[in-house]
Amino acid sequence: MLNELFYRPLFNTLIFLYQTISFHDLGIAIIMLTLLIRVLLYPLSQKSIMSQKEMMAIQPEVKKLQEKHKNEKEEQMKKVMALYKEKKVNPFSGCLPLLIQLPIILALYRVFLAGFNEQSLLQLYSFLPNPGSINHLFLGFVDISKQNIMLALTAGALQFWQSKMILDEQKKHNTPADFQTNTSLAMSKQMTYVMPVLTVFIAYSVHAGIALYWVTTTAFSIVQQRIAFRKK
Repeated sequence: MLNELFYRPLFNTLIFLYQTISFHDLGIAIIMLTLLIRVLLYPLSQKSIMSQKEMMAIQPEVKKLQEKHKNEKEEQMKKVMALYKEKKVNPFSGCLPLLIQLPIILALYRVFLAGFNEQSLLQLYSFLPNPGSINHLFLGFVDISKQNIMLALTAGALQFWQSKMILDEQKKHNTPADFQTNTSLAMSKQMTYVMPVLTVFIAYSVHAGIALYWVTTTAFSIVQQRIAFRKK
């Protein structure tokens, strides 16, 4: 089921892009596949970003409710959730794009784990011609079938950039003291520096093709996020 739902469509689309518009460069095909996935998920991710922005904007109102009902945790939660409902903000919407991307990343991992040998090419749909062999070099010198420290570091740097943008947006609606007293804000600040390190570690422990996917999807997110945060 998962094979037909994720692995085979991704594998076949990647091979199709490789043979047609990527100049037989697997790295370029991965970038194109990533952009295609992000365009398809754009409405969902855009809604998530805007919801995240709206949540930041109503933080002053949330803080007032928390202070007013600081000794009544159950009432405090009810009032905050009522505020979210009134403002039409979903506090959990940011998790959905990540959850959807997870099976895609796992499917890509399987694509590179299986390789592009004669056995794996049997997974091609009947209407797609078999290329016979696949060139693993990206731009002629980066072997994306192996680990690559530069792509891993780039993925980490872009992750930091994206997280820093969110942190800067949070700072517009919160005081420095809030980052000391609010557990969620304090954790958000810590993750700004922890996540890039974790990203580098993960990106270097897998094939460079997956790291290239992560670099491309994060760069896309940064542009989308920057445009959304600038909108009033």
